Amino acid sequence: MNSSDYLNKIINVKIDRPIGSSHPKYPDLIYLVNYGYVPNTVSGDGEELDCYILGEYKPLKEYRGQCIAIIHRLDDNDDKLIIAPENKNYTNNEIKLLTDFQEKFYKIEIIRNSNYLEFNKNIPELSVTNLKNSLDFYKTAGFKLEYDRPENKFAFISLGKIQFMLQEITSDGKWDISPLTYPFGNGINFQLEIENLTEIYSNLKNSNYKILFDIEENWYRQGNKLLGNKEFLIQDPDGYLLRFFEDLGEKEI
Repeated sequence: MNSSDYLNKIINVKIDRPIGSSHPKYPDLIYLVNYGYVPNTVSGDGEELDCYILGEYKPLKEYRGQCIAIIHRLDDNDDKLIIAPENKNYTNNEIKLLTDFQEKFYKIEIIRNSNYLEFNKNIPELSVTNLKNSLDFYKTAGFKLEYDRPENKFAFISLGKIQFMLQEITSDGKWDISPLTYPFGNGINFQLEIENLTEIYSNLKNSNYKILFDIEENWYRQGNKLLGNKEFLIQDPDGYLLRFFEDLGEKEI
């Protein structure tokens, strides 16, 4: 089996390096979580498939839990399973923090199921007049429909780490504290960092969406340095202001 075949499965793990123990070759490296292996398996390095056990804070000899993610080392042929109690999840950042005592020596990526969705701590919900029109616009801008509730005229969309909720206005909308008039969201703009600015700009312009200002380079002072953005501004179908930008780095004033 490939390591990815273990995702979401319940795994039996033998613990050979319990929490608080030292690495057998590097005694200064102390294990901050229980660490073990899946018996009768072979990993890319020829050894048994290794596992980090999260959510258990006493030394263990064995453990049975769910594989919620995989750490794939980009500079070493040795994947690590992330095992946690059933129905307990950890974000990618939490996994990185809990395994950093050892993984800091490698370049890693965290592999999850294709349907895994990590929610931001702050997710704006936009009231829209027509959900289909809004989805057409945001899909043109590169957003992905993560899930929807057609019966509620609701959609959750994302572009990289950018996330929005879209909710079509209803006559009894409990979130609407006063009548909405175009342009919605007057007084706020959403600054959205992306990597393919020119492509998104071209897709929107070619679809005849009105660009408020074309791509330009701007530098904003922060203390004694300048932070650079390559950016353009557009309104969505309800008038919400979106400022797409690419980071240009910084320079001294």
